[in-house]
Amino acid sequence: MDKARESLKLTEEESEQVSRLTVSPHRVGVDHSFYEDFALRGVRVDQVEPSLIACTFKVPPRLSDRTGKLSSGAIANLVDELGGALVHVEGLPMNVSVDMSISYLSTAEVDDELEITSRILGQRGGYSGTIVLIRNKATGEIIAEGRHSLFGSRNLESESF
Repeated sequence: MDKARESLKLTEEESEQVSRLTVSPHRVGVDHSFYEDFALRGVRVDQVEPSLIACTFKVPPRLSDRTGKLSSGAIANLVDELGGALVHVEGLPMNVSVDMSISYLSTAEVDDELEITSRILGQRGGYSGTIVLIRNKATGEIIAEGRHSLFGSRNLESESF
């Protein structure tokens, strides 16, 4: 437990950086939240089809871990957001993540350009399954593969109970 606590402890410089952050309130549905701006800024959507989203993303320093690699949490966030975006229906509430399984296969360095593809595996009623593949654009190496299950009200209005 002490080792875990020590690895999560901020250095004095990190603590000062956090204290200098300014987080302005945002208007829901109008402005981007701090989270969206911090975690998703830089994701460029290249292709959108009914069952596919393809993006590119240059790894920024703000999402790196202490070793300069893209953090596993940032990878999980990309799987969550891009898997969820694929099944979102405008005008309906966001789907709820039911399960995510991520295989971390390699690492990405700051400034590496990544290809991220999200595909629908299937849908049944309000349940959807997606797969998100994160690959180094220059080398073709797979960084991570995530499977994401979500539930929402997408088709519930057409089902009888």
